Amino acid sequence: MPTILLLEDELALREEVADFLCNRGHRVLQAGTLTEFVPLVPQARICLLDLMLPDGSGLDAARMVREQSSQAGIIMLTARGQLQDRIEGLRCGADHYLVKPFGLLELGAIIDALLRRVGSEWILDVSSGRLSDPEGRSMNLTPQELILVRCLCEAGAEPVSKRQLVESMGHDWSSYDLRRLDTLVSRLRLRWRREVGQELPLKTLHREGYGFLGVIERR
Repeated sequence: MPTILLLEDELALREEVADFLCNRGHRVLQAGTLTEFVPLVPQARICLLDLMLPDGSGLDAARMVREQSSQAGIIMLTARGQLQDRIEGLRCGADHYLVKPFGLLELGAIIDALLRRVGSEWILDVSSGRLSDPEGRSMNLTPQELILVRCLCEAGAEPVSKRQLVESMGHDWSSYDLRRLDTLVSRLRLRWRREVGQELPLKTLHREGYGFLGVIERR
């Protein structure tokens, strides 16, 4: 999944947001000042920018990001919610403008939407059965895992039901033990964590099935 760069000088809020994003499977880089932010910009595909900083402005940071990339996602995070402030933020290149205090779930939804714009970062090579993340780290999938990930790929941002997954793997839904599917998903997450060293953004959606927090390009 694309790296998220969080620029926020308030430590408690920065850590709260970073923890939330990490739990959703994102890789997060943190900065508390523009000075810390600048060298990290080339690594980021989505930037969360506080407006008021000890050594400058989040607007300066937005301009800098936009100069380097027209595709990067930019979200302004600020307590200044006046219309003129919002307009200025958007003119500097921001995609969204969130006024503090904001809900973490709302932030997560905006990031998910931006991920669909910044490009296909995960690669599923069907012929070799290999899944690669945005940083090029990859792992071979078992035949059943390949079917699972291929279904998630074809669904895009929509959740995939357990029944759809079970039937795609060639099983009879009426007699299938769903614990087998849960075990398959758990083992895939565990193998990815062990072999790649990161969390796989494959999420269990209560009463819906499973979803992938990212865009997968199939090849």
